[in-house]
Amino acid sequence: MLRVGLTGGVACGKSTIGAMLARRGAHFLQADTLAHQLYLPGTPVYEAVVGAFGQDIVRSNGLIDRAVLANRAFPDRIGELNAIVHPAVIEAQNRWLAEREAEDPQGIAVLEAALLIEAGAAKHFDKIIVVTCSLEQKVEHYAHRSGLSLGLARREVERRSSAQLSDQQKAAHADYVIDNSGTLEETERQVEQVWGEMKN
Repeated sequence: MLRVGLTGGVACGKSTIGAMLARRGAHFLQADTLAHQLYLPGTPVYEAVVGAFGQDIVRSNGLIDRAVLANRAFPDRIGELNAIVHPAVIEAQNRWLAEREAEDPQGIAVLEAALLIEAGAAKHFDKIIVVTCSLEQKVEHYAHRSGLSLGLARREVERRSSAQLSDQQKAAHADYVIDNSGTLEETERQVEQVWGEMKN
């Protein structure tokens, strides 16, 4: 099975690219889905995060408020949070990849993770796809997705980007770079080309 890591900057359209690959037959998973499960009450990650960042990040329903946690972690304590979460996420990712390989040895499994390279997880993959777009597009995407004004979205994108490698630094690790700054059709053409190469 071909193991593909999909990454890129904040609000670059990673999930859109992942969905395009899934439509072509890839097994697709977002690392965020795994992270959400790891943050549930009773898990070791939950206990460690609440212990490190305080009981007031927990909502009345017992769940961690990810927005409050993000505000507390960015930018000065993000390393501390990542040290708790990343090993557990990587372990869960590798388990998912092994399961997909067992059921479809000739398939292609695509795992989307924003901090794939930063977390040191790139070595677990055969190919790395990096998605890029302009800062203006990131801000527009983020504003649309979060319901924030463009000004607030810009601040949030810049804040989150400060905890990541730049698009250029990520691209230096890539086997394929998909530029998502054009039309959806242009992006589809690039995805089709990458898919064709990965299938061979």
